[in-house]
Amino acid sequence: MRRVERSELLGLADYETIRDRFRSRVIAEKRERRIVLSDELTILFESHDTVLLQIQEMLRTERISGESGVLHELETYNDLVPGENELSATIFVEIAENDVRDRRLIELAGLEACFSIDVLGTTVRAQNETRSVLPDRTTAVHYVKFPVGADLAARFVARAKESASDIAAFVVDHPKLVLRTALPASAVAALVRDLTE
Repeated sequence: MRRVERSELLGLADYETIRDRFRSRVIAEKRERRIVLSDELTILFESHDTVLLQIQEMLRTERISGESGVLHELETYNDLVPGENELSATIFVEIAENDVRDRRLIELAGLEACFSIDVLGTTVRAQNETRSVLPDRTTAVHYVKFPVGADLAARFVARAKESASDIAAFVVDHPKLVLRTALPASAVAALVRDLTE
């Protein structure tokens, strides 16, 4: 999948003119890519457009218009775009109550090393892209890549054309959190697009 290029980024005024339409389109795409895994975890599989939206929104929110600032955001968020035969995701630990969230983030120390996806019976461990790993707790946001590889990606795409059900699941194998969530057909279709772009 191609990374976001500098030429795609609009200046603040130009972005405002298309923002509502662009956001609506990408938010609709995110609905296919966002999966509630449990009452604590949500995953969003990233794409070129989800990253482009993130960059444009960061530039808008932070009022960044200087070239060095724009390039910094571009470089930072382009790390989320999946590479060839790879899936990329942001995983959120979402707990509303502060005390409970703080306690769980401590209990879930090391969580970033416990993510995988099961694709057609093959386990693909996540590579943690989070820049700072804390020794005594986990963070509320995790950036991960799943290096599927050419052979497994091809088999996944071929099988999804036959049936999108029961071909992939997200797995967490932490001592304090174990789960396995089948990826819905809408997410499988989005991931097929990612693997064939």
